[in-house]
Amino acid sequence: MSRISFGTSGWRGIFCDDFTFDNVRVVTQAIADHLRAAHLHSQGLIIGYDARFMGEQFARESVRVLAGAGIKSFLCDRDTPTPVIAFEILRRQTAGGINFTASHNPYDYNGVKFSPGWGGPALPETTRDIEVRANAMLGEICFKEMPLDQAFRAGLVEEIDPRAAYFERIRNLVDLNAVAGSGITIAVNPLFGTGRGYLDALLREAGVPVVVMNDNCDPYFGGLPPEPSPGSIGDFISLVKKNDGISLGLATDGDADRYGIVDADGTFIEPNYVLALLFDYLVRSRQERGDVARSVATSHFVDAVARHHGLAVLETPVGFKFIGEYIRDNRILIGGEESAGLTLRGHVPDKDGILACLLVAEMVAVERKTLGELLADLYRRVGEFHTRRENIRLSAELEKSFVGKINNLPQSMAGNTVAKVVTIDGCKLIFENGSWVLFRKSGTESMVRVYAEAGSAAALAELIAAAEAFVKG
Repeated sequence: MSRISFGTSGWRGIFCDDFTFDNVRVVTQAIADHLRAAHLHSQGLIIGYDARFMGEQFARESVRVLAGAGIKSFLCDRDTPTPVIAFEILRRQTAGGINFTASHNPYDYNGVKFSPGWGGPALPETTRDIEVRANAMLGEICFKEMPLDQAFRAGLVEEIDPRAAYFERIRNLVDLNAVAGSGITIAVNPLFGTGRGYLDALLREAGVPVVVMNDNCDPYFGGLPPEPSPGSIGDFISLVKKNDGISLGLATDGDADRYGIVDADGTFIEPNYVLALLFDYLVRSRQERGDVARSVATSHFVDAVARHHGLAVLETPVGFKFIGEYIRDNRILIGGEESAGLTLRGHVPDKDGILACLLVAEMVAVERKTLGELLADLYRRVGEFHTRRENIRLSAELEKSFVGKINNLPQSMAGNTVAKVVTIDGCKLIFENGSWVLFRKSGTESMVRVYAEAGSAAALAELIAAAEAFVKG
């Protein structure tokens, strides 16, 4: 029997393999025991799910186990975006939430994401405790289940619709009137996921002309992973490119915590660039002040923006939970990561793809420029940045030799002299000219993820080639 293991965004598994009703019951009971040990069980939990197969059934099964443990559930009445669940946790001041989602992973995956009462993804010390409790119970009947109708009668379940309160928060964070007043038409792609009826509804309500695609519920996600990256949204990029009336394309992933941005000419705008553009916009145009947090794998483009405005950068390990802590503690204006996670001060300490998309829409509307024009202007002010990630599969021999290589780092790479080594997550070599390369070994696969950045496309290609040679040599 597979052990329960929580990654950066919870426990994920493949349907009918390790993601089963029995394991879901065990993980739910482990969460219930964790809350009881911390004397938080009386505050209840938000229970949500995304658009995957049997999401609602898994959520209801979790509710039955929680009711058997005497813990109240606030059950979302439909598949619900992860940031909406995070906001509802904070609004209702519950002990946290259980969200059945595998985010951008393929259709045959599902997952359990536990968020504690502060609204962000659970930190490692929390997930370790839940893991230990769950693995100790695997294969045993260690829980009581209450029939759902009995749980409703006992007041241990309440069905909720969290949309209205979340919409109100977003209206306070984004100037939707400016978007409507600009006259732009926006294309929206929820990728068959939970973003249906959220991003498009907020824009339409404000009077923005919207063109929507892939807005029906499809547990297969059209046959592609529900990830708003160029490889999965070719149809959307084509729609924006071929329609002269569309000024901007906005996409969200399976649970709407990640975003994908397409410029008017069909160019996909990398999340690394979006973070830098939005940070600059908030400080320069909105006149807001505050520092920025980014993960160790995220572009230093945002660092250049921070220097330009006299602000600081806080670097975190990979995993949005660490950025979320800074939002929770009101230490930053904005936080983001290269994998399309972003949030703002005063909002949830978790990724919000809906908010990110609408902030980009506001920026384009207020600045009255395309994203390409805004990016060129920012390059002129702070310098040019080119970033890429490569996944290198490791043979058994390479995997054995990798640790030795990391313990014996070169003094230069691709003609660049190493100035600093950062080891908060993986091994990051920062060179004297400002370029860098990061090696992160996967915890679940025989793979090394290589992230690199340089001041030109040619220099980046040389750095990536040298990094691959280092791993494979």
